Amino acid sequence: MLFSELASFFSRLEETTSRNALVEILAELFGKTPPDEVASTTYLLQGRLAPFFKPVEIGMGNNYVADSIARAYNTDRAGVLRRFDRLGDIGAAAKELAEESGVAPPPERSLEVSSVFNCLLEIAGISGAGSIEQKVQALSGLLTQLDPLSALYLCRIPVGKLRLGVGDPTILDGYSFAKVGDKSLRKRLERAYNETSDLGLIGATLWNHGIEAVDALSISVGNPVRPALAERLPSAEAILAKLGTCGVEKKFDGFRCQIHKLGDEVRVYSRNLEDMTGMFPELAEGALHQVAADTAIFEGEALAYNPLSDEYLPFQETTKRRRKHNIADTAQELPLRLFTFDMLYVDGENITPLPYTERRERLGRLIRPGDTLLLSEERVAHEPAELLEVFDDALQGGLEGIMAKKLDAPYQAGARNYNWVKLKRAQAGELQDTVDCVIIGYIYGRGRRSSLGVGALLVGVYDPERDVFPSITKIGTGLTDAEWREVRERCAPFVSEEKPARVESLLQPSVWVEPAVVIEVLADEITRSPVHTAGKGEGKQGYALRFPRLVSFRDADKRPEDSTTVAEVITMYGQQGAKPVPA
Repeated sequence: MLFSELASFFSRLEETTSRNALVEILAELFGKTPPDEVASTTYLLQGRLAPFFKPVEIGMGNNYVADSIARAYNTDRAGVLRRFDRLGDIGAAAKELAEESGVAPPPERSLEVSSVFNCLLEIAGISGAGSIEQKVQALSGLLTQLDPLSALYLCRIPVGKLRLGVGDPTILDGYSFAKVGDKSLRKRLERAYNETSDLGLIGATLWNHGIEAVDALSISVGNPVRPALAERLPSAEAILAKLGTCGVEKKFDGFRCQIHKLGDEVRVYSRNLEDMTGMFPELAEGALHQVAADTAIFEGEALAYNPLSDEYLPFQETTKRRRKHNIADTAQELPLRLFTFDMLYVDGENITPLPYTERRERLGRLIRPGDTLLLSEERVAHEPAELLEVFDDALQGGLEGIMAKKLDAPYQAGARNYNWVKLKRAQAGELQDTVDCVIIGYIYGRGRRSSLGVGALLVGVYDPERDVFPSITKIGTGLTDAEWREVRERCAPFVSEEKPARVESLLQPSVWVEPAVVIEVLADEITRSPVHTAGKGEGKQGYALRFPRLVSFRDADKRPEDSTTVAEVITMYGQQGAKPVPA
């Protein structure tokens, strides 16, 4: 397939707001894609060159891309950046200059997708002295071989601004429709994706070997597994009624990590599939010395602690470890410990189908004594009083609550169900838990806030069935001036002139924001709302958060798809009248 054809599909996707239409366009695209280009086309749809867990980055920001554009179309960087400032899109600046320059070939003379993809991979692999000049020159040469529309989308890829409005579930549906004309393959494709975290691998396997080969894909060391997720219940009594006798652990508020060990090589992945090995070197070192297996995959929660007092620090302190520079100094100031709580794979065996009790027992044998990897404490609770003893002890230790686990349940990658249930206590109000929301827009401030640029946030939650982010509340109070400024800085890379395709909102903010920035929100209660679209159906009002306030930023460890779901919100709404957790 020519890259100009792919760019045409990108344009259609960008202009579409209907999810059904997005799936139809994707099905048409994959129906025309050669089998050997399905993986590369999938990664490009994600605005990447590899799955999320592989740190393959082009390494060029707006200024360097502007240099490439200037060189390709015989102008200067300043002129490109002026257009960028006017248009708000480095790709649109490239398209405009390509149209004016006469350099760009017509679409029918465009390069093939595989050629463009391989060239971008080569650019990403350039390093060392003089690497920036080589990257600029290579991207410039690529631009001269592409038509204006192709140049637009090519230049958006290095800066992470493809703006197609296509999420992973939508791509899986596109695969299914392309192959069988409906979404009947979705569950099988999703299972494979949850265990491999590689959409390109799923697509290439489906096209080259069929759905039975996709069914054979499974957990392997080096491919992070999408983590199992917990449901919520309002009380100890409700948990035991749902789970029966269960294992209870304290719930830590840190970085959820998945450790992969293959011989002497260890990788550390975050819950949003990012490779954190370089940032968390002590965890990798600890796994080398404390894991009694040649190959293993296990999970835990990483917390920073004060090495002088041996006290564990809050999440906002732990997030300071998420950095690419001065890692050794920061690790000395804020060392990490990993509280391990589940195991998925050991010495060639996928143990996720085993009951939790067996996985837990094998985890206990896996972790040798040491200072870095610790086995989280567990108590089997038969009665509410036993569960509450662990809960009270967790609160007194400054933790946020507990996690209860069904004893006979398997580990289900990527699933949110009642195999795991979390119990937390909010500080006040009817709502017993916080809600993870995604910023989808903001309103300009007035008066003193006008200088901050943001006066209120429009936020949403996630609807995984439709792969959209409906609105649930506005947040206009409770932030300091510094936090308002931080909000604007975090949102800046994701600002959109048009409402993003995956956003649903009846309200019109001053500025739309692509779903990317995750925040933890505390509210007094959930109410029905004619204004917000979360859970809104034909003839039914949506749901909204009453008196919301921002607790923390969570995009360091959560993708927007990890935010609270609409189904969870509806469940929490129904639980508000339940017996509250005792203090």
